[in-house]
Amino acid sequence: MTTFEISVRFFMQLAVVLVACRLVSALARRVGQPPVVGEMIAGVLLGPSLFGLLAPATQAWIFPAVSKPVLFAGAQVGLVLYMFCVGLEFRLDLLGARWKSAAVISASGILAPFVLGCGLAWWLMQKGGFFASAITVGQAMPYMGAALAITAFPMLARIISERKLSGTTEGTLALAAGAIDDAAAWCVLALVLAALAGHPAQAVWAVAGGAGFVILLRVARQLLARIGAQWRQSEDDRRAALSSVLVLLMLAAWFTDTIGLYAVFGAFFLGAAWPRGEFSEHVRGLIEPLASRLLLPLFFIYSGLNTRFDLLANPALWVVALVALAAAVAGKAGACYLAARACGETSRTAWGIGMLMNARGLMELIILNIGLERGLITPTLFSILVFMAIVTTLMATPLFNLVQRLPRVGSARAGAVGG
Repeated sequence: MTTFEISVRFFMQLAVVLVACRLVSALARRVGQPPVVGEMIAGVLLGPSLFGLLAPATQAWIFPAVSKPVLFAGAQVGLVLYMFCVGLEFRLDLLGARWKSAAVISASGILAPFVLGCGLAWWLMQKGGFFASAITVGQAMPYMGAALAITAFPMLARIISERKLSGTTEGTLALAAGAIDDAAAWCVLALVLAALAGHPAQAVWAVAGGAGFVILLRVARQLLARIGAQWRQSEDDRRAALSSVLVLLMLAAWFTDTIGLYAVFGAFFLGAAWPRGEFSEHVRGLIEPLASRLLLPLFFIYSGLNTRFDLLANPALWVVALVALAAAVAGKAGACYLAARACGETSRTAWGIGMLMNARGLMELIILNIGLERGLITPTLFSILVFMAIVTTLMATPLFNLVQRLPRVGSARAGAVGG
């Protein structure tokens, strides 16, 4: 295909993706699931696991292999914009009097799945065929630990907001613990990616560059605040302020990609460092709809094109998938429940936190795509972990709704945060 033909095909692909995501998301809403679940499933349905199985010629015509780089580029822009918005929502000021409980729950939600992930990686390394041949146990274990420790923070925030749980124990503790968990998992992933560089100097450059970037953002908050102050003056100033934000965002993504990390790190850190206020809310209101409704679906289809459940035809591989799922649920939901109970929360509150923390969603797919792209995991393990991500995300809302119908007994501490 020529460059012109690929570009023409891209617009048709985008239309197909948007229609599929809208239809499946509408079905997801009807059964009480958030839209992101429908988009995840739509991506898999359009890939070789279903569409490619039922109509391989048509699927190959709509999504030819030569067009994947274009889909990947569009998906990366969507991810960068979306992760910047996630960074803008990243808040630790909601802890209040519950910071000790949040710290304990977060530590449990990181350590338990991380240890189980390391054990799972060691087991899979003995079996072979799940990691690239050049990957060592020391690289595979922290990667799997981070993959199991991640939480679907954006989805978690949406569930809490939609259910009006922001001021409750469940909502506040889950938001705080989920934010800390994701930050820790991203840090581990950054170290894994640095180690994959294969050269000590490059690994040091990646870690030092990432730390320096975070420090720079802290120092430059006054400059960021000036950009925010500019937008109130006139319509031209509003456009200039938004342009400045987008330029900084692209430079942040470029820098973290260049030093050997990943573009989403720069986007997230810039969003997290941006001074909160009227301007940050305005920017998020402009960027998030475009990112989530137009460009982010490309990431789901790109993931779906890499997911091949036909590779799991061997029943033994489905046993591996179920083991991975059990480790993910036990390490996240189970550990967070026990930690919350140890902090004096009611069984209802503890289970609610565990169910919310157990969802992986978009964040898991990001980690999996990074692992596949960097040559760390094989398509087989990628498909197994996509299965785990979808199931844990599907579980979150219905199980949380079920838990909320339980009587609130067992602790005098249950109730609104800080009270």
